[in-house]
Amino acid sequence: MSGLRVLVVDDERPALDELAYLLAQDDRVGEVLTCDSATQGLVTLQAEEVDAVFLDIQMPGLSGIELAQVLTRFRTPPAIVFVTAHEEHAVDAFELRAVDYVLKPVRADRLAEAVRRVVDGNGAPADHDLEVPVERGGVTRIVRRSEIIHVEAQGDYARLHTAEGSHLLRVPLTQLETEWSPAGFVRIHRSLLVALAHVAELRMDGGRCSVRLSDGTELGVSRRQTRELRELYLRRAQ
Repeated sequence: MSGLRVLVVDDERPALDELAYLLAQDDRVGEVLTCDSATQGLVTLQAEEVDAVFLDIQMPGLSGIELAQVLTRFRTPPAIVFVTAHEEHAVDAFELRAVDYVLKPVRADRLAEAVRRVVDGNGAPADHDLEVPVERGGVTRIVRRSEIIHVEAQGDYARLHTAEGSHLLRVPLTQLETEWSPAGFVRIHRSLLVALAHVAELRMDGGRCSVRLSDGTELGVSRRQTRELRELYLRRAQ
């Protein structure tokens, strides 16, 4: 492997040059292209194939979020890493399935972690405990996926339940089921996912199945999902 081919997009020349320099020092990066606007970045991406885009968010004209939205429609979209001084766009970045969200000023070790996530092909940290940005009362905070006990569908949104409370995420339950099933999240009802790690008890009563979770919540399991849940739960206990 000759190394990653990456594109850096930032309208501020000092930030652009620094990020390009730091990436070029990484042995896993083979070539670094640069653009000083999202519009120029889009033109470049239509002509060139790259493995990842390191993208500022607030830029004149086309924003980084808008460029990322266009990239999701590419047949083979590059990995997206947002590099920004603004925390408040983390939820939007998560919805666009960004591999990482790096805050300025950029540290070399933090950028190296972002490159690692691109190489691994997912946004999970080394322990695969995904960091999920959520909004509550106008404040963005990070919830670790391992803290999530169960997930409830609310229309096109999903409500994440943790021991500390619940958080609304602008992502449909079906998407979370697909992306989080490798991490042990199982559908028990058309509107519910549970984390197997937080299932304290599996109960059968008169042919009806229910689960008691680590926070004491009890949830019913649909007949359709009962067999699969029991098999996965017993397999995990072995």
